[in-house]
Amino acid sequence: MDTTEAAVHTGVSIAWETAVDDAPVALSTAAGQLAVAGAEGRVWTLDLATGTATAVLELPGGALHVALSPDGRHVAATGPTGYGLHDRETGRTVAIETGRWSATARWADVQRVAVASGKTALVLDAEGKQLWATEPAASTVTDLAWLRQGRRLAVAAYGAVRCHERHQKRPVETYPYIGSHLALAVAPTGRWICSGNQDASIHIWRTRDGSELTMSGYPEKVSRLAFDDTGFWLAADGAPDVTVWDFSGKGPAGTAPRSLREHETVTALAWRPGGGCHLASGGDDGTLALWHATSGRPQARLRPARTLEGESAVQALAWAGSELLIAAYHGGTVRALRLPPGAAL
Repeated sequence: MDTTEAAVHTGVSIAWETAVDDAPVALSTAAGQLAVAGAEGRVWTLDLATGTATAVLELPGGALHVALSPDGRHVAATGPTGYGLHDRETGRTVAIETGRWSATARWADVQRVAVASGKTALVLDAEGKQLWATEPAASTVTDLAWLRQGRRLAVAAYGAVRCHERHQKRPVETYPYIGSHLALAVAPTGRWICSGNQDASIHIWRTRDGSELTMSGYPEKVSRLAFDDTGFWLAADGAPDVTVWDFSGKGPAGTAPRSLREHETVTALAWRPGGGCHLASGGDDGTLALWHATSGRPQARLRPARTLEGESAVQALAWAGSELLIAAYHGGTVRALRLPPGAAL
C-alpha cells in the first residue's frame, strides 16, 4: 500500500505535497504560511493552501531552526554559524554570519524575536536590529521560551535555565540544574518550566515557588518536549515510547506517565491545537502516528489511533490549525495531511 492509499484508508487525505532540494530540518506555521528550513541553509515559505514554495533566504553554514512571526510576515532562521531574517512583504533579507552556534529563534509578538547566538540570547526587532542581549551564559544557549505574554525570556544553557526581564542583561530568576539542557518547554499557563537533558532526564521547576523535580531513567537523552494547549500534558522523547506526563492539579510528582509505543526512535512531536489531547509523532522509519494521548491510565501503554507510512524519516511536524498537519521527510518531501474535522481521529 503506498502513502496515498494508506492516507485514504485511515480517513486522512493528502492536501498537497511539495519537494524541496534540501533535507528539511524544521517547520513553522502562521497566518496561512509555512516556513521550511533545510539542513544546508536554504529556507522557503510555502502557501498553506497550495504548497507553492518560494525560496526566501540562504543561511551560510546551514540551518537548524525556523520561526514565522505570528502574522506570517517575517521569517527568522538560525544555523551553526549565524541567523537571518526575511520580510515577505518587502523581500528584504538580513543574514548575519556570526561564527557562533545559533540553535533557535522564538517570536514574542509580531515585532520582537529572540535568537540564540553562542552563549547569549539576542532580542531583535522584525528588521533585525538588536534591542537588547542577555549576559553570556556558562555555555552555548540551547533553547529559548517566552513567558508572561512576551515580558520574560527563559534561556537554557549548561547548568541552569535563566529568566530575563525585557532589556535586562542579568537574570531576574535562575533555575539551576547541573547538566546540559537540550530542550525547553514552558506551560502556556506559565506555571511550569521543563528542560529535557543530555543526562536522560526531564527537570521541572514550578515558577511560583521554585520547587523542582527530576524525572530520570530515560534510556536516551531527552531532546524534544512539548506542552499541549492546556498546559496539563507534557510529551517527551528519550525512549522508543513517547511519554506523556500529567501536569494537572499538583503536577507529576509521584505519578507515572502514559507510554505511546509505535517508533523505534522518536524524531518529531506536535500537539494538535484546540484541545482534544491529540498528539502527532514521527519516527526515523518514516511512520507518522496520531494518538488519543491521554486516554487510559498512568503506566498504560497506548497504541496509535492512526498511522501513516512515509518513505524516509520524519524530520519535523507542525500543525496549521486543527485539521492540517504538515510533515517534513528526510528525503526532501513536505506533505500536508488533512484530518477529519473537530475531535475525530
